[in-house]
Formats: sequence, C-alpha cells, structure tokens
Amino acid sequence: MRKKSINLALQGGGSHGAFTWGVLDYFMEDERVSIEGISGTSAGAMNAAVMAQGYMENGAEGARESLETFWWQVAQMGKFSPIKRSPLSVLTGNWNMGYSPTNVMFDLLSRVASPYDINPLNINPLRNLVESTIDFEKVRACGKLKLFIAATNVHSGKIKVFEREELTAEMILASACLPTIYQAVEIDGVPYWDGGYVGNPPLYPLYHSTKSKDILVVQINPVERNETPRTAMEIQNRINEISFNTSLLRELRGIEFVHRLLKENKLNEDYYANILMHRIEATEQLGGLSASSKLNAEWEFLVHLRDIGRESASVFLDENYERLGVESTLDLKHEFS
Repeated sequence: MRKKSINLALQGGGSHGAFTWGVLDYFMEDERVSIEGISGTSAGAMNAAVMAQGYMENGAEGARESLETFWWQVAQMGKFSPIKRSPLSVLTGNWNMGYSPTNVMFDLLSRVASPYDINPLNINPLRNLVESTIDFEKVRACGKLKLFIAATNVHSGKIKVFEREELTAEMILASACLPTIYQAVEIDGVPYWDGGYVGNPPLYPLYHSTKSKDILVVQINPVERNETPRTAMEIQNRINEISFNTSLLRELRGIEFVHRLLKENKLNEDYYANILMHRIEATEQLGGLSASSKLNAEWEFLVHLRDIGRESASVFLDENYERLGVESTLDLKHEFS
C-alpha cells in the first residue's frame, strides 16, 4: 500500500494533549501515511518536538518511545501538583477537577493576583519537564520533519511562528505560557504568551512551506457545547474554549472561501493552492470532560486519552485513506453554513 504524505496541525489543551499523543502513536505504527510537516501550539508544540527528537534517534519506533517517556514524565510531575481530584470525583470515576478545593482556590487567586505577584521567582515546573525530556539539538537536526511552533507576541498581539531549525526550550515554553499562571517568556527581549490566542494551531505555515496539500487538524478543544455554562468557572472555561478556537476557525473559513472561488473559476490555480482539509476529534468521547480536566495529569487518565486518540486515528485512516491526496474529508462549507 502506497504511503501518503500529510501535514498535521496539533492544538494545545493541557493534559488533553495526551489524545494527540495517541494519534501520533498510531500514525507512527501505521504504514499508510508519512508526516511531512507539523504545526503545534502549547501541548501540541511539545508533542511535535518530542516526536521529532524520537524520530531522529530511532525513526518511527523512536518517536513512539519518546512520546511515551514524555507523557510518563508529565504524570510523575503531576504527582507533586497541589491540584488533585476531589475524593468524590475519584470514587465516581470523574476525571474533572472542578470540585477540587485547590483548583477553586487557584482559580480565584488568579483573578486578583498575577504570576508576578504570586511567583516573583518565576518558578516554572514546565521548564524542568521540557529541558529534561527534550534534546533540542536532535530536534533541530531532524530534517525528516518540518516543525512550526506558535506563540503570541505580547507587545504586538501578533502570532510568532518558530521553525524547527531554530527551536529551543524557551520557544516551547513561550508557546505554552498561560499568562494567568506563568510570567511571560522573553526571547531576544520580546515577551511571549501561549500561542493559542492567535494560532491554535496555525495552518498557513503548512501550505506555504510543504509539498503535501493535505492538512489534518487534531482538535482537542470542543467547538460546540450543547449546555449553557452557568457557574463562574463554567463561564470562564467556555470563554477560554471559544477564544482558543477562534484563530483556527478563521483560517478554516479563509480556506473554504478560496475553495469556493477556485470551484467557480474566479481564482488562478497557479497562484492559489487547493488545500485538502481533514480533522480528527473525539467529541463524543471527550465531550463529558470539562476544561478543568486539562489539569489532570494522572497516568491512568493520560493513557485513557492516548487510547481514545489511537482509536480515533485508526477509524479516520480506515474510513478516509483513499480520499487523502484527492479531496477534503472535512466539509468546510457545512462547517460554516
């Protein structure tokens, strides 16, 4: 069976990035696709860098091993987090952290005090995780993959995309810098926040810098929720979900517009690419998880998400392999109708 080349766009979303781990793990095991480029934000950026490191060490199997090691280290770090599930949540098998007293306390504290007040020494546990698990010399040397990591320029409010050849730990930390939790990450004197505000994940680097015209979005932030949020925390969580999807939806709408004009012969195909869009998500399986579960780093939960990701990737390829390189499997017209 012929391998088909695709690009991946990996969303950020805390520990829900373990779902993306599962997708990547399956793709490295399956021989139907090869990955040319990856754009990523926050947890998506970490997955991308870890995968590149492992690929440099031992190909696809090395990428799988590197990803598992990284998420195991996430779980070990999570053991020291003061935010734990409540006893009732543990008893009922609820992965959410909404009833955790420490989670409520930190949420309230973040509304009246900044990280510069609470954490003047700028202690960042993510720094230890990234620096101890990712060899950036190997990442930068991995010519098999093109990486594009998004962060938000605090001063200009514009997106900054870092590429594989220049990638450092600071750039990954910048991509994952939630401003209510961490002080801005400075690179060459410029402060950066989480890339999710302006590109979660960015798509344009993939169709400008790669040969493959297929882009597969691994989406872990729900676009739609059927229930109306009523508590203060539910409202804040939904605001974050909406804002972290806005940039992606804007790019998808732009691609749909180009699709429509090309179909109507109003654009020159020599200058405008007909990008083929695809998406893997698990709305049904992950829909019951609130945004608070993104703070849950228990190994059992991460493995649970990984397994859902693997199954979702398997179903996607079984159903859509023949359409890759031929047509979009994500109906953008329906998406925005």
